[in-house]
Amino acid sequence: MYAEIAIPLNVHQTFTYRLPDAIAANARPGARVLVPFGRQLLTGYIVDLHATLEEAGQAEESFEIKQVEELFDIEPMVTPELLDLTKWIADYYYAPWGETIKSALPAGINTDAEALFTITEAGREALKTKGQHFSYKMQALEFIAQNEQTPMSELVRQFEKARAAAIARELQKANFVMVKRQLQSATVKAKKQQAVRLIQQIPAEGKPLNEQQQKVIALLAESSEPIALSELTELADVSPSVIRTLEKRGCVEVFTREVRRDPLAHLPPSRTTDQPGGDFDLTLTEKQQTALNEITAKLDEDKYAAFLLHGVTGSGKTEIYIRAMRATLDKGKSALMLVPEISLTPMFARRLRAHFGDAVAILHSSLSDGERLDEWNRLRRGEARVCIGARSGVFAPMRNVGLIVVDEEHEASYKQDETPRYHGRDTAIMRAHQAGAVIILGSATPSMETFHNAQSGKYHYLKLDERIGGRRLAEVEIVDMRQVFNRHGKQQVFSDEMKQAILQNAERGEQTLVLLNRRGFSASLICRSCGHRAGCPNCDVALTFHKIESRLICHYCNHHERVPRACPTCEGSFIYYVGEGTEQIEALLKELYPQMRISRLDRDTTRRRGAFEKLLNEFASGDIDLMVGTQMIAKGHDFPNVTLVCVISVDAGLSMPDFRAAERTFQLLTQVAGRAGRGDKPGRVIIQSYHTEHYALEFAKEQNYEKFYAREIHFRQNMHYPPFVALINALVKNKDFGKAAYLASELAQRIKAADAEKVLKVLGPAPAPLARLKGEHRLQVLIKTRYRRQAREALDAAMLGLKEAGQDLRPVTIEVDPVNLM
Repeated sequence: MYAEIAIPLNVHQTFTYRLPDAIAANARPGARVLVPFGRQLLTGYIVDLHATLEEAGQAEESFEIKQVEELFDIEPMVTPELLDLTKWIADYYYAPWGETIKSALPAGINTDAEALFTITEAGREALKTKGQHFSYKMQALEFIAQNEQTPMSELVRQFEKARAAAIARELQKANFVMVKRQLQSATVKAKKQQAVRLIQQIPAEGKPLNEQQQKVIALLAESSEPIALSELTELADVSPSVIRTLEKRGCVEVFTREVRRDPLAHLPPSRTTDQPGGDFDLTLTEKQQTALNEITAKLDEDKYAAFLLHGVTGSGKTEIYIRAMRATLDKGKSALMLVPEISLTPMFARRLRAHFGDAVAILHSSLSDGERLDEWNRLRRGEARVCIGARSGVFAPMRNVGLIVVDEEHEASYKQDETPRYHGRDTAIMRAHQAGAVIILGSATPSMETFHNAQSGKYHYLKLDERIGGRRLAEVEIVDMRQVFNRHGKQQVFSDEMKQAILQNAERGEQTLVLLNRRGFSASLICRSCGHRAGCPNCDVALTFHKIESRLICHYCNHHERVPRACPTCEGSFIYYVGEGTEQIEALLKELYPQMRISRLDRDTTRRRGAFEKLLNEFASGDIDLMVGTQMIAKGHDFPNVTLVCVISVDAGLSMPDFRAAERTFQLLTQVAGRAGRGDKPGRVIIQSYHTEHYALEFAKEQNYEKFYAREIHFRQNMHYPPFVALINALVKNKDFGKAAYLASELAQRIKAADAEKVLKVLGPAPAPLARLKGEHRLQVLIKTRYRRQAREALDAAMLGLKEAGQDLRPVTIEVDPVNLM
């Protein structure tokens, strides 16, 4: 037997290995195996099995076929569905299949193989005859002899790394040790606890139970399940010895059991306005019911269907998701829900838990390895049939998927920015297609591509254009900061209109959100004497001043510097901080409104686990009057007492050198405006800008998506941008600009030469908008085309030609359907 193995390295091919008879009987596609690759042993993944080399497409005598060393899984970790999905990702997104499979598995099991050494009879004889002669080799052999199996990591602890490796090779060569490979001990293990179950309430013999013992028995009798030992001692207010005595008398049994690591256990109790379990008593609006009926009709057909659920903020999209999930579970199938931000997962998970209990599992990259593995296994075993997660949740190992929901489908965070560079939304669509499932793409501001697909009939279009309860959308006011400047004769952070509105809102006892999509205290630091700007030494960007840390920080490579007392160029003392960040806005607001309780929500304040949920809970309960934040505050939150939303500046987003700048600005403004007036009180939004005439602001003020789409789609069509063409971005990075420029030029020329039908528009090479990051120069070659197949063939031919010419292709990153060209 032969196995086709995908290796988790940057190689765009699979490799054929021979399967020993002892392994072949249990080998199945999706299982992990240990294989020799070059001079190392790696964990690979079986993707196919062949009876002969001819089946594998290999000539019998063409080259030596290496052998699989070990099989790690009797039950494959990768399901057939995920094997198909990862193959599609690898093909479509130009990603190595092995790396794609690795990214689909929980981190807790993606460990490397480690050598285990066992002493042989020859080794024992060598120890008997070594006499007084000292050597590191004999010292290591003695150490190995003391254990049944000694891991390589233990040898490294006893000796330095290089010496341990050399000793291991010598001992193997001398046949003094046998070597076996296994997954490292770092692999996450099941969490266990001691629990107590009731055997009998009265002991068979001996004296009667005392008061403490009777209390323990009563608690166990009331419980239908065993109780954890630690919990039982706390509930009964007794010491463990009381329970041990009961065990000796045959009344209880103390045993060890596996327990689940609950991802929500660390969170404080929720104080949001959700009503757990009671939503099914609510009556849907007519439009909600119509949308749900169309979705459930397609669920009954048991075949693929895609819906765009286009609903204004507060229109009840989540309620439709939940009821569609219920219908899916009633049919015996599973449901998957994706949200754009990890921070939103706990909020939605709590709501789903209220409806579906322990049938809900959570998957995202911020879980601990143990939590992620536990949730993964619950899904694999079918114990959980509803999964909620961020982008990586699309790989949930669920069988019989009937429904997939992608909430806020327009969000750029669904795009992975490292290999494999897949898009979570588009991958979810493919997974639904492969599974014959229904997929719902939900948004108040759909992406241009998704809305275009709905308009062309590729997706079923469902619209909710009214808020629940007939609540009106918030009124939006745009303040021209040019007029504010003329009025005051200098630049102002807050307009008079905004300051007055915040004060009046606080006097009414209502809450305010303030959005500025830039963290830190100041955007940059310059010298007024010579014009020197504090820039990152590794990137072509300014360093951001963080006052609390008193550091200048690069938000791309995390370079830190101390704040200079004088200009490093001219030694002048006129240091000036330019541009506001959320940290400065918070400080200014606290000066303006000392009586208000003001807090900040951004990446700097939510690094510690649970901090995000804690801040949201405090805001939801009214403990915070005003919250300053980045775009994190704009998505998915429902605070009925928020009646004012203030946007400090959107001009930086509009001026980004990216064709999606207007779309992103419109989406952000519309989404954050949707946070206001979700309760019984009307909402108000104030947006400050120096470019008030821009159409993205004009239509955001009206909260009119259709008008924005009509204007933006005209621009996209004229300029040949998605959704009318496909984009492929080839990014070449190198610390040496000359090498990067040469490779990028060669790549562009070869792509053009391979375009026999002349259907590709190849732009560049040209410096990327961020021309240097993390010490590397960056050049782009951008392919525009209506013909994806021809583009891929030309790219494949160009990359193969460069490889055959001896070029190192590791500096080349290919991104299909990029959402960010920075």
